[in-house]
Amino acid sequence: MKATLYSVNGEKKGDITLPELFDTPIREDVAAKYYEIDKFEHKHPYSHKPEAGRRHSASGTISHRRHEWKGHYGKGISRAPRKVMWRRGTQFNWVGAEVSGARGGRRVHGPSLTERPRKMNKKEAELAMNTCFASTTSKDKVTQRYATLSGKKLSLNFPIVIESKLDNIKAKAMLLMLNKIFHEVSHLVFRNKEIRAGRGKTRGRKYKSNAGLLLVKSKDENIKFPGVEVISAKDICIEDIYPMGRITAYTEKALKELEAKK
Repeated sequence: MKATLYSVNGEKKGDITLPELFDTPIREDVAAKYYEIDKFEHKHPYSHKPEAGRRHSASGTISHRRHEWKGHYGKGISRAPRKVMWRRGTQFNWVGAEVSGARGGRRVHGPSLTERPRKMNKKEAELAMNTCFASTTSKDKVTQRYATLSGKKLSLNFPIVIESKLDNIKAKAMLLMLNKIFHEVSHLVFRNKEIRAGRGKTRGRKYKSNAGLLLVKSKDENIKFPGVEVISAKDICIEDIYPMGRITAYTEKALKELEAKK
């Protein structure tokens, strides 16, 4: 498969042959499976402390036998575990503890920290990544991902490959180049952050933004540009390109690294 090579001025420079991984048949089921596994691995563990609510001296129930020291016999109270607040001779002031119905007691059926790990074969994971890379070359997948492009016929061919001369490029030159290359989808290339409408503003999600362009570079290139996600080829993961069909641009050196990585 071949793609159009663009210069740093945004002009077509020629054609370039893409690595074989871009010819991988698109398997949405495998990509979705790998994405769920990767999301599960990056999930922050959420649970209460295992010993929370169990740090009292009230372990077990108190005896109701006659003549038993510190027993409940004749008190007319339940057998719930209790801790001693004060004592006057043989009289005790007890407060329920440990059980879930008591103040400061343990939590009932809280989330557990131990979960069964999800696994995937290495070849299957490699197929999932390759199919996501292949989806960046499909116009159908790109138009399916973005609602504003549904039903439109794009003259722009994907993926976009830019020559490896972007080191320390000025922001103004980068902006002109991207606008010239992505003139049809320029509203999707740059990350747009806006205030959310509705009650979500007061519930910790005041702002919302689109993903923007993904620019894949090599580890030796130094490219920084606000509003565009720049990532090295060796660090890219499925979260960066899933759902499939994300607008993606590659540098020449990044393609060589992807080919060597395979």
